[in-house]
Amino acid sequence: MPVMSGPAGAEDFEAPYTLTRPAGPALPFLFASPHSGSLYPGSMLEALCVPVMDLRRTEDAFVEELFAAAPAAGASLLAARYARSVADLNRDPRELDPSMFDGPPPRTCGMPTARVDAGLGCLPRVAAGGVEIYGRRLTREEGEARLAHIHDAYHACLGDELAALRDTHGHAVLIDCHSMPSVQPGRRALADIVLGDRFGASCDPRLTGRAERAFRELGFSVARNAPYAGGYTTRRYGKPRRGVHALQIEINRGLYMDEHAVERLDGFDDLAEAIEVVIANLLETALILPKV
Repeated sequence: MPVMSGPAGAEDFEAPYTLTRPAGPALPFLFASPHSGSLYPGSMLEALCVPVMDLRRTEDAFVEELFAAAPAAGASLLAARYARSVADLNRDPRELDPSMFDGPPPRTCGMPTARVDAGLGCLPRVAAGGVEIYGRRLTREEGEARLAHIHDAYHACLGDELAALRDTHGHAVLIDCHSMPSVQPGRRALADIVLGDRFGASCDPRLTGRAERAFRELGFSVARNAPYAGGYTTRRYGKPRRGVHALQIEINRGLYMDEHAVERLDGFDDLAEAIEVVIANLLETALILPKV
């Protein structure tokens, strides 16, 4: 049964994620989709100076549906409900741009990074094509509300679930599920699938190898760590020596969706069936990964 959760008390926010656990015996796997949400709070919609569709085109739309078979196979599925333009769950909450706020930022900012400078921090400043999102500066209270009710809540759930799986099984595996634009300026054609394991630092190599073989056997082209080696989530939770393995999977959007209209293509169901096979292959590694 899906578990709706998250902090209450903010009129403008709904539950920030869904968590679906297996109905039967559970394996030490958690599939997570941090960027497939499509909710936008009213305070954000009021502040926009771009069409909402410009924001929708940055979503990893429908990814949680592609991995919907995970609970029936014995793994939990965590899916964000708010769009990545509201709060990017694959960013450090300190990746904030002070220039976005009317007054001090909601939290202490980390050192400036190229992502923040480009407008792609934890609270993004730009939409698809680098267009500015807002017609005004955000208040400190707006920023803190998004961080607390979306980012903090999601990662509290994610961390608790992984800790519980590790305590129960002796190890835990996070599969962080994403999609990527099919065409990116300055880059040659992307593979169908990009696997990110922080160049071997975030998970046992047998997990990455099993994922690559499973996708290749189904006819997909696969790359490792280029151009995506894994982001904040993979880095934060992927600690193999502590019994937690994290692997990021990026799926080329051209395989399953009209990227301009943000609509499923006819091949969507076929891809979901292929991913169901990959899920089954990944779950088999529960028998070979080391325990702590």
